[in-house]
Amino acid sequence: MTAPAIEDLLRELTPQVLGALVRRYGRFEGCEDAVQEAVLAASVQWPDEGVPENPRGWLTTVASRRLIDQVRSDSARREREEQVWASDVVPDEVPDTDDTLVLLFLCCHPTLTAASQTALTLRAVGGLTTAEIARAFLVPEATLAARVSRAKQRIKTAGSSFELPAGPEREERLQVVLHVLYLIFNEGYTASSGTELDRVDLATEAIRLTRMVYAQLPDDGEVAGLLALMLLTHSRREARTTAQGDLIPLDEQDRAKWDAELIAEGLELAKTSLAGTELGPYQLQAAIAATHAVATDAADTDWRQIHTLYLVLERIAPNPMVTLNRAVALAEIEGPQAGLAVLATLDSDERMAKHHRLLSVRAHLLEMAGDTDAAYENYRRAAKATASLAEQRHLESRAKKLRP
Repeated sequence: MTAPAIEDLLRELTPQVLGALVRRYGRFEGCEDAVQEAVLAASVQWPDEGVPENPRGWLTTVASRRLIDQVRSDSARREREEQVWASDVVPDEVPDTDDTLVLLFLCCHPTLTAASQTALTLRAVGGLTTAEIARAFLVPEATLAARVSRAKQRIKTAGSSFELPAGPEREERLQVVLHVLYLIFNEGYTASSGTELDRVDLATEAIRLTRMVYAQLPDDGEVAGLLALMLLTHSRREARTTAQGDLIPLDEQDRAKWDAELIAEGLELAKTSLAGTELGPYQLQAAIAATHAVATDAADTDWRQIHTLYLVLERIAPNPMVTLNRAVALAEIEGPQAGLAVLATLDSDERMAKHHRLLSVRAHLLEMAGDTDAAYENYRRAAKATASLAEQRHLESRAKKLRP
């Protein structure tokens, strides 16, 4: 088995092994550290010695022994035993149950901040190391490690049990899980800072984790909708930038570069997600992404349908970004002044004050309206307001076209 294949296998097995240990020992913090060490041992040994016949059992055995050793105070004995355990492991019998969903619920505990939920999910369920997560979010490794440590301590203090919550609490916690996965994907698809437009590893990890949730909850419309949204959005990745890494807007993308397989899967999931009697925000966003995906080119886009979907989304899940996107759709139907009128309603929203997306959309609509001076000023202001260098370059280039 190749090294990349081993890495994929380890990421798949990490939450399963961690779930088995937490269910057996009930010590999430210690179990998580032990599993990380077992995964590290496997990543070093398996490429040279081969993958064991029962890789999940191997990891569970090594992690279990490491966890037990954590309780002991004899560090010298621990070092000797670790060398033996990693070189000669007889795998334990491991239950077939998959506790990945339970683990996700635990990592997305409501007492944690969104940043902590994200970091803990990527480490405990995604199998990423602290260093990998820190690099992905462009924060110091020590900062990320402290965040993960505090999150685990807070879960311990909260006295959370390792089981799925029941009734309304389960639905509320599921929405938190989906929101965390959504945030991870968004950061991967359009990085909030740094030199690159996207971080493919984060986007693909979010898709992988959402697939895991969908496998366990195939009848949940919002889960299917979120996965559909991710796939349809991610299908455009190859067409979003030039060879030099410069951003290409949706209406200028070469749609032949869109991933047809991801689109087909996403369209089917979007259709499936809408089969129920209730609609949620991810289902509606998936329907919007599907409308873009079936258009042969920008001119063929059904903007009336998109605007209608945004109206519904705005009603069930009010959010200034939804209103911002609705303004774009309305401008395509009724002209830029109609869109600008909608944007004006966001000027008093503190969440959007000086936000680069509001400034950039206003610049775009002003350019459509022929007010090049105002468009130029808004493009420049938007470029200064974003921490993404790729977006900065794009916005500055739009400004330069108005004033060469």
